[in-house]
Amino acid sequence: MDLVTLGEILVDLTQTGVKGDGTRQFAAFPGGAPANVAVAAAKLGLSVGFIGKIGADAFGRDLRRTLTGNRVCADGLFETEQAPTTMAVVSVSPEGERSFSFYRSPGADTLLTKEEAAAALAGYGLSARVLHVGSLSLTDDPARSATMEALRRAKAAGMLVSYDPNYRAALWKSEKEAVRRMKEPMRYADILKVSEEELFLLTGGSDLRMGSLELGSMGPKLVLITLGEKGAYYRYGVYTGAVPGVGVTVADTNGAGDSFLGAALTCLIRRGEEPLKDLTPAALEEIVSYANAAAAVTCSRPGAIPALPTAEEVGKAFPE
Repeated sequence: MDLVTLGEILVDLTQTGVKGDGTRQFAAFPGGAPANVAVAAAKLGLSVGFIGKIGADAFGRDLRRTLTGNRVCADGLFETEQAPTTMAVVSVSPEGERSFSFYRSPGADTLLTKEEAAAALAGYGLSARVLHVGSLSLTDDPARSATMEALRRAKAAGMLVSYDPNYRAALWKSEKEAVRRMKEPMRYADILKVSEEELFLLTGGSDLRMGSLELGSMGPKLVLITLGEKGAYYRYGVYTGAVPGVGVTVADTNGAGDSFLGAALTCLIRRGEEPLKDLTPAALEEIVSYANAAAAVTCSRPGAIPALPTAEEVGKAFPE
């Protein structure tokens, strides 16, 4: 297996429009950052497995079907009757920017145990190339312990680790606790993806060069900073650079960062047995350009998982 992702899978109740009387219209889309990354990479051709937990309800059954329907192995997707499938309500501004509220007190995704995570990871095979995790599974135990256990086992087995410290203020007791918890996986991470907001949160500054250097000092070999419509910035050792974004009419930015990361991981894994070895500026520019194109396609349509592009669609958007 090429990639295993671990963390939340949930329903994004996403605003799709506003009626004439001002009533907002919503649709239930499958989502959750690690699930988005899994599907993004699978649609681009990788062999992918997912580890997480859903409720014993209709939404949970739909999410399982979504994974398997997109060629993501769901053998590590557990089910619980102790809590419903987690839901996020995603409101969208006229500019396409998102705001979140969560129904997760608790939600099924927070109830993944370290025993389940360890068993699922072993079941997929510790010879898998990359384990990817996010930070939302660090907000509550037992999912927090499950995430850290999976990271320890993956590193011990020689897997590469990808990490996205995806910040959602509504899910943390305080910003201080969020920063402390979000930094804990850094020592395991080989590949780190952050947004500009998360760069500031984790480093206290907005300078891309200095901020990426500080993040790299925490452990990651490759740091990727997404910049919205401006594209993305990368750091790999002494190599740094900004790669412009791909112009698109934005329908919804939900899932764009996950699409970016899924595409970047796909490019890296296809480099061979040592994806992070001897990366050149030219190779990095190509990887980030491809990831920017994937994100742009995702932004052009609503939803998270339903908006994720195929390899053919990314190819058409990929700048020559």
